[in-house]
Amino acid sequence: MQIDIQARSFTLTNALKIYAEEKLKSSFSRCQDHLNRIVVRLSDINGPRGGEDKLCHIHVVLPGISDVIIEDTEQDMYAAIDRAIDRAGNAVERKVDRQQSALRHQRPLRNYLSA
Repeated sequence: MQIDIQARSFTLTNALKIYAEEKLKSSFSRCQDHLNRIVVRLSDINGPRGGEDKLCHIHVVLPGISDVIIEDTEQDMYAAIDRAIDRAGNAVERKVDRQQSALRHQRPLRNYLSA
């Protein structure tokens, strides 16, 4: 699983990068074998003006399944990361579970047709 964390309109601190990486690894540990790449883009939309403007955009690339894209905006960047990663993790698990379920249901049909 390749992880790429980018910052837009602010400087990415090492602490923020490590926090996001650890949270990603923890949230996607169950289905990490099904992931190609995760791209996280962190942005401070309003800059120094403040407000609920910390954006976390997550793009998860899954082989053979459509990508998962999640965005969350919060007042605090850590909160935006937490919420976006939790939502992305849930979405990825659902997609992977659906794909595996579909594959399980296809196998008996294939065996039946080839016999």
